[in-house]
Amino acid sequence: MQSARFIGSEIYRTSTYGPWHPLRVPRVSTVMDLSRALGWLPQDVYLNSPRAKPAALHVWHTPEYIAALQKAEATRSVSQPDRETFHIGTPANPVFPEMYRRPATAAGGSLLAGELLRDGGVIYNPAGGTHHGMPGHAGGFCYLNDPVLAMLSLRRNGVTRIAYVDIDAHHPDGVARGFHGDPDCLMISVHEDGLWPRTGALEDRAGGSAINLPVPQGLNDDEMAYIRDALILPQVDRFKPDAIVLQCGADAVEEDPQSHLSLSNQAHWSIVRALMGMAPRYLVLGGGGYNPWSVGRLWTGVWGILSGQTIPTHLPPEAEQVLRALTFDGNRRGKNPSAHWFTTLADRPRNGAIRDVVRQRVSVLTGQTTARRVFAK
Repeated sequence: MQSARFIGSEIYRTSTYGPWHPLRVPRVSTVMDLSRALGWLPQDVYLNSPRAKPAALHVWHTPEYIAALQKAEATRSVSQPDRETFHIGTPANPVFPEMYRRPATAAGGSLLAGELLRDGGVIYNPAGGTHHGMPGHAGGFCYLNDPVLAMLSLRRNGVTRIAYVDIDAHHPDGVARGFHGDPDCLMISVHEDGLWPRTGALEDRAGGSAINLPVPQGLNDDEMAYIRDALILPQVDRFKPDAIVLQCGADAVEEDPQSHLSLSNQAHWSIVRALMGMAPRYLVLGGGGYNPWSVGRLWTGVWGILSGQTIPTHLPPEAEQVLRALTFDGNRRGKNPSAHWFTTLADRPRNGAIRDVVRQRVSVLTGQTTARRVFAK
């Protein structure tokens, strides 16, 4: 099998949603810089992401919406009717200089991944994972829905059965809509209960194609390991997918300012490792993540795992310099950064008791899926 490949772009280095938006922080550029400082990103595995053309986006997004995005970028303004119709020019989805080009580049990377995985392999597109985008409007910082576009690209390139696993703190409402009731798509989402967009209830099966696990605040590493072993891996194994798409949002770690979960980055890495080899095609995307140190370290570690590297216990000076150059103004976590944010990739495990509510919800889901399989026979 060909070596894992990394899709990136320099557009993420200079583009920002604005000085006070949660996505003002550098993320993909930090992963690229850290990976290069560690010697993990040689040119022969790095692919520059293409920018998706409007026609390629129309397989999911409406032409009217794509045209409105382009118009808003060109004029740096949004009319009131367009704001109300397309949900752009809002505090969550603001107008900024690259508001079409940046998401179209992330989407172009995910579309390309579907083509590159035709014959198998591993692709990492950390700029992807924008799972809230809807066909005709933006949502939750997501102007486009590149996971849906990636999965449609996989389908065009001969893939039938796709397992989509999402461990972002937020429920992937756009993906749930895109594959509602599709028997050849298994969607598993582990997300914080009650967090925006407040969808993905335990009983919500999205037409039979989804397994939603809302988890309580404070979710710890042992609880995520239990979810991994009792729910995620058995369901993926039974489904026998042709491809796995993992949305590895970094906002479920304890240091993230947008959620209330207590995971270490090692909890995410354990799922990345566990899903490797369970299908001949593996696409890993980014997603949420709003602390520049925690998201940069987590996603760099993801690339290390996918590319077969050993995670160092202490970063070399070149990598440490990348992390020390980051700032996080306007947030209390950035005022007193922990020392390990500069010197290591791996967090210490955040262990704890497996609470009854977690066991009960997993039991409900595994009981539902077992009952459906028996009935189907």
